[in-house]
Amino acid sequence: MSVYGLSCSPSRISSCMVSARKSSSLHGLASPVTKSTSCCERLKRLSCIDRNYLTPLIHKLSTKRNDKIRSRIYASFGDMADDSTAIFPRIHVKDPYKRLGISREASEEEIQAARNFLINKYAGHKPSVDAIESAHDKIIMRSFLERKNPKININKKIREVTQSRVVKAIASRFEAPSTNVILKTASAFVVLGMLTVLFPTEEGPTLQVAISLIVTIYFIYQRLRSRLRAFLYGIGAFFGSWLLGTFLMVSVIPPLLQGPRSLEVSTSLISYILLWVSSSYVK
Repeated sequence: MSVYGLSCSPSRISSCMVSARKSSSLHGLASPVTKSTSCCERLKRLSCIDRNYLTPLIHKLSTKRNDKIRSRIYASFGDMADDSTAIFPRIHVKDPYKRLGISREASEEEIQAARNFLINKYAGHKPSVDAIESAHDKIIMRSFLERKNPKININKKIREVTQSRVVKAIASRFEAPSTNVILKTASAFVVLGMLTVLFPTEEGPTLQVAISLIVTIYFIYQRLRSRLRAFLYGIGAFFGSWLLGTFLMVSVIPPLLQGPRSLEVSTSLISYILLWVSSSYVK
């Protein structure tokens, strides 16, 4: 086939067209690949820049947070040192509990935790470690001896008794009166006591005891303004004081007076004291 003096075969023309199409298609595919490659490289560069910027910042924030937590732990034990070679500030404190920074009511777990914490903290200073170990050993030995030879804690027993329900219920029935009431009731029972001691009879202080019952009911009525309650409280206080006084004189208190009726007279004096308390402080 010839066009304007050029000759070319059909097969050659078709091969040229196919090669042109292939080149154009390859050219069209190459441009997106190069574009995507450049975008990936940019993203990698940006991620490297972000990583290089954020990593020191995150490390700095975590370090500050750890320092704050560590400082709070150290402050709970009374110091702020953060050096492995630091000297224990309470190395010369004699009290082992104060040296470890714990209370005397601390449990064994708390004692061991305080010891381990301080040992790890001041491990680089041998005198500090020795002082901590000495305080720990003293506390452990003291608790062992207390277990082996238990002692009665009087203050603790008194506190347990005063906080019991029975004692609280009894204490709630009493209140402190005015000074005038205390002086009036005290003077009446002092006179009865003097009459009982100065004028004993062969039958015993029967009259004085009867008068003490009447005086008790009268004073209780003056405070409660209720005849029934005054009578019941007076009778109960009278019999209770006589039973308690007899028990004390027979079993606990030695004879106070000499004579044929010394037991009755001494019991009467003790009952007068109890009746005075009842007539003055009962609510």
